[in-house]
Amino acid sequence: MPSDRSPRIFIDGYNLALEQGTGVATYARNLSFCLRDMGAEVGVLYGTRTSTISTNSLIREIAFFDPRVGQPSKITQAAGAMRRALSSPFGEIATQVPITGRVVRDTFKSRLPHFDHVWNVQNLFEMQRLHFKLYRNRMNVYFRQAPQIMHWTYPLAIKVRGAKNVYTMHDLVPLRLPYTTLDNKRIYFRLTQQLARRSDHIITVSEASKRDIVSLLGVPEEKVSNTYQAVDIPAPYAQKPLTDVKSEIEGTFGLTYQKYFLFFGAIEPKKNVGRMIEAYLASGVQDPLVIVGKKAWQSSEELRLLFGNDHVRYLFTQDGVTQQRHRVQQLDYAPFPLLVSLIRGAKAVLFPSLYEGFGLPALEAMLLGTPVLTSNTSSMPEVVGAAAMKADPYDVRALVEGIRALDTDADLRGRLSQAGPGQAALFSPERYRVRLRDAYAKMGVTIDT
Repeated sequence: MPSDRSPRIFIDGYNLALEQGTGVATYARNLSFCLRDMGAEVGVLYGTRTSTISTNSLIREIAFFDPRVGQPSKITQAAGAMRRALSSPFGEIATQVPITGRVVRDTFKSRLPHFDHVWNVQNLFEMQRLHFKLYRNRMNVYFRQAPQIMHWTYPLAIKVRGAKNVYTMHDLVPLRLPYTTLDNKRIYFRLTQQLARRSDHIITVSEASKRDIVSLLGVPEEKVSNTYQAVDIPAPYAQKPLTDVKSEIEGTFGLTYQKYFLFFGAIEPKKNVGRMIEAYLASGVQDPLVIVGKKAWQSSEELRLLFGNDHVRYLFTQDGVTQQRHRVQQLDYAPFPLLVSLIRGAKAVLFPSLYEGFGLPALEAMLLGTPVLTSNTSSMPEVVGAAAMKADPYDVRALVEGIRALDTDADLRGRLSQAGPGQAALFSPERYRVRLRDAYAKMGVTIDT
């Protein structure tokens, strides 16, 4: 429990929606637990659609877990949005959500961050977009007692009055690879430029991203701290007996232990899934490719080789006997415990992303001792070091050769499997806490770790 002298550090719930997770959501959750372990008093500011004006604390708690409770009609929402757009220059007041345990929240256990208290501003994140378009500055949020640090886990047009406002910029992909995102590039550039000038500090997750922030946004180097990220997988999942792992992946997916390749992550242009599939099919390997990820923008283009291609439908044994098994399996989602088993059971993880601020999936696989083939671009070389295979993500032939090498060379897989956990240890929660403490110290907030 935090003491009366614990620093008050709040984070946003922008990517912590209960319905689904993202890479930034993982970052925010890990940050919340890191702050807990540093002894901070942790608050989380959400922006759910539900109104929190009810005087009944139980209804407010229920509404947090079920946004349909107290949600106004569409007409009322539209009128309210217009009214709030006109008043947003005066700021918004955060309301505390009483999370007392009366609502059973075990379903959300793996997705909820750590918190000492929860706050909400109705439709906060939608409102900040509209506010920035109209007024081109950050929207103010007020607390009864402001935190010492408000750590925004994403570039948002919001600031907490009375707090040091620090923003995490994971990468500048909308500026570096503009054709891979749907962001309005003018607005994104205008916002990140403003945050570069007016924030108290900027945190990023790799030296590659720091170089981009300094060069593209003109930020002084001393105003940007690279804390990297922490990679940590709970022991019950990471150390599950292999017999259980084998039975899970065979019973759930019909897969054989270390007889499949795995990709996990969003299916979008930046992740380079299309070239990965092309390289896998061209490699001629017999073990199937399993793709776990939510379909995002242009996913149909990335998966185009899977549609109307009879050769993808079946695996062929070396003696020519046709088996009724898909060469490529695509799943929208796997619960985190099952995903960990899928990673542990894979022959190798393929992560040939075009650009990554950090590339957490590759490091998670390495932590679990699974060989990895990844990119030689952006942050990936500094993150994986010599403990993973690296290839040019734009060169299909290079990816083909990497997949074949991992398929046929057991000694190579063994070396990578042994080296992976050691490289991942460089990004342990303990090291992350030290880097985060040093970043906060630049803003005058001292934390004993």
